[in-house]
Amino acid sequence: MAKRMKTFVMKQIGEVGFMEKPVPVDPAPNGAIIKTTRALVCTSDTHTVAGAIGERENITLGHEAVGIVHKLGSAVQGVKEGDRVAVNAITPCYKCENCLRGYTSQCQGMLGGWKFANVKDGNFAEYFLVNEAEANLAIIPDAVSDEAAVYTTDMMSTGFMGAEHANIPIGGTVAVFAQGPVGLMATVGAKLLGAGLIIAVETVPKRQDLARQLWEVLREHAPRAAAAP
Repeated sequence: MAKRMKTFVMKQIGEVGFMEKPVPVDPAPNGAIIKTTRALVCTSDTHTVAGAIGERENITLGHEAVGIVHKLGSAVQGVKEGDRVAVNAITPCYKCENCLRGYTSQCQGMLGGWKFANVKDGNFAEYFLVNEAEANLAIIPDAVSDEAAVYTTDMMSTGFMGAEHANIPIGGTVAVFAQGPVGLMATVGAKLLGAGLIIAVETVPKRQDLARQLWEVLREHAPRAAAAP
């Protein structure tokens, strides 16, 4: 009898709950099965449950997770079973025309790179299946905890890519609107890309305080940083 695991699913629009499902057993040659150790809720999960991408029936939610490689496909190189890994929130194939042109989020079509909790089960589960594991897994250094690494899977990478898409010139001025998790990472990304003046725009006092604390960390590690937001 197949082993069972607990998952957290979207039963239908507006309804979620726990459900038992079989533990994945076949990762396919290019895939991997990951044992989840930490996962985060994304705003996209709440949008999905609210119906933003249409009806989904009993699909496992979640696309931000880290874990331990439980089983590897025969063709996967660069990682091994037992490794701690961070898993990309977006898991494109890296082979289709859109991917090869650099539009990995649109893998094989609009939003096609976003697979977890969209077109296949996500990672709010004890185990989950990753496609194209060689490209979509990153080994976590021993000095980095799972709790820290899980923030790289979406919040940090999304904020950094936002800064990259802004084409900030070295020494240039940039405004980052909102200093939530992704906004904070866009602020850090702008600094790493060489922005001279960064204007952080935020109306929520607690988020303003957090942005100032983060900026002090940046000033400590990059003394030439601009004035605090």
